[in-house]
Amino acid sequence: MRQSPHGVSIHPNAAALIDATAARLITKLVDVQNRRGEVTVVLTGGTAGIGVLAAVAAAPARTAVDWQRVNFWWGDERFVAPGSPERNALAARQAMLTRLGVDQARVHEAASTDSVSTVEEAAAAYAAELAAAAQAEDLAEGFEETDPRLPRFDVLLLGVGPDAHVASLFPEMAGIRTTGETVVAVRDSPKPPSERISLTLEAINTADEVWLTVAGEDKAGAVGLALAGAGPVQVPAAGPRGRSKTRWLIDQAAASQLPEQLLQPEERH
Repeated sequence: MRQSPHGVSIHPNAAALIDATAARLITKLVDVQNRRGEVTVVLTGGTAGIGVLAAVAAAPARTAVDWQRVNFWWGDERFVAPGSPERNALAARQAMLTRLGVDQARVHEAASTDSVSTVEEAAAAYAAELAAAAQAEDLAEGFEETDPRLPRFDVLLLGVGPDAHVASLFPEMAGIRTTGETVVAVRDSPKPPSERISLTLEAINTADEVWLTVAGEDKAGAVGLALAGAGPVQVPAAGPRGRSKTRWLIDQAAASQLPEQLLQPEERH
């Protein structure tokens, strides 16, 4: 693995990336729990995102985390039936949550087509649940307020699409332009299914740490543009910024179009 001062860690292949990210996530959860008792993570879908969760569930070090004191949210969700294989929450349950026996009261799924009629209702319900969690935190000790509409996100995981979308925020579409809201309804996703809900970029950027985990040559152009300073409306992956850290965790294939200065080992700087 190579690291750069720009928050980029490059791994030789997707398998190494997934294992290293899982180990890093376990360490992060333990560190926060040691300081505050409970921790909140925002999950993502996709091959790499679900692969990380499966690797966490299989790692011997998973027992260092008190899984009954981890809060789970999602950066985006597909507005489909709860049992649909398209649903990020179902994939996360199968890969990790059920296997670890997490406290179901701490698993915050977005509404499905079985519980509300429209994607707008699902987005509003998710925003309300986020706000309720934020209010509960405000009444507890040890929480630093970031946004009164949102709970504290300790680490927020994102994938990146070949078109540079993150969560369900797509280039040039209304979602990536939305301000003043924490959750947006998406009706015309260019990637099926067409109806989704997503955290807005404003909400994503309240997270203490944002990790973008990306594997594959087909993502190289998006990674290169995002790290070269493109605008987030055209390249949504350029927009996420953690309050304390933004980590790009990528494999060698996804790094193939990075500028030379981002490929230098950390110790050379």
